[in-house]
Amino acid sequence: MSTPSHFPARSPAPVHSPAPGVSRRGRLARWGAAFAVLTALAGYLTVQYLIGGGGAPRCRVAAGHAGTSYEFTPEQAANAATISAVGTSRGLPEQAVTIALATALQESGLHNIGHGDRDSLGLFQQRPSQGWGTKRQIMDPVYAAGAFYDRLVEVPGYTRLPLTVAAQRVQRSGFPRAYARHEPDARLLATALTGRSAATLTCEGRPAPTPDGGPDAVRAALERDFGRHVLPPAEAGAGTGTGVRASVTAAPASAGRHHRDTHASVTVPVPHGTPAGARTRRTGWELAHWAVANSSALHIARVSYAGREWSRGDRADEWRTVGRRPRPGTGAGTGDDGKSRGAGTGPAAADVVRIATGD
Repeated sequence: MSTPSHFPARSPAPVHSPAPGVSRRGRLARWGAAFAVLTALAGYLTVQYLIGGGGAPRCRVAAGHAGTSYEFTPEQAANAATISAVGTSRGLPEQAVTIALATALQESGLHNIGHGDRDSLGLFQQRPSQGWGTKRQIMDPVYAAGAFYDRLVEVPGYTRLPLTVAAQRVQRSGFPRAYARHEPDARLLATALTGRSAATLTCEGRPAPTPDGGPDAVRAALERDFGRHVLPPAEAGAGTGTGVRASVTAAPASAGRHHRDTHASVTVPVPHGTPAGARTRRTGWELAHWAVANSSALHIARVSYAGREWSRGDRADEWRTVGRRPRPGTGAGTGDDGKSRGAGTGPAAADVVRIATGD
């Protein structure tokens, strides 16, 4: 296309090359700015990783025989463990725990949230205006779970009802059928957290940026979730074989890769159940899984029970089989089945859950 005669053709604008020194300084400035940005980003990502922000640490429950699994965050795991512990400490059946977990999955995603529809709050989105308690009470997971169970047990035949029906009679939700879709995950969680399935819950265990670690924090959390009876004074039940005690000891270092350091630990002898063995093992795995679920919040480094051990680190996604170890205060060993290998009576001869803490 030609240029119209009444518009003079434009000459190309002259191109001015910058002085060599100016060009070099500009390139260096741009490279320096880019390097600073990358360094800042790397530092941010490192900090986020260390405090559990970026690459969020995960927990997982797996049922190997069925090939199913459920993955969730440490916060969700700790809340689920509290819900389960409150139910079992009341002597409620596994179905009650399953209903409660499915309800919390639907209502809050197992997050203790301070908002919701109208004045709904917490794990179960309970409303102060509907008689569930004060805002402060509802935001306490132990109280909220207890309030849910209080109303659940008033539902006639709740264990025989479809899960979504039982949950709806407690919650009176505007979406009464929504609980059913969480039933498979809730059942998987309940089997692990009540101890019916052994060595099925694992977490990365990366310590959260909180000062809540140490044996005293573990003891306090155990009593908070299970009740004071879980850790009576050392002399309670001595010699009966039915008491549950806790003592703070030093976990001895070993030649193993995961045991080079020494951690303070809480040792919890598990009471014998009826029938002997079956109930004991279930209670032991309930306590062990509870500890793993709380490993980030309480800075728990290692949990051992029944000849199996979980520890945070490279292999935190599995429970490893360990050899025999001396039982605290008895000299008796423990085999792969978790049975005591030595004579003795009383709590020292019971199965032991050992929870080692430290950063």
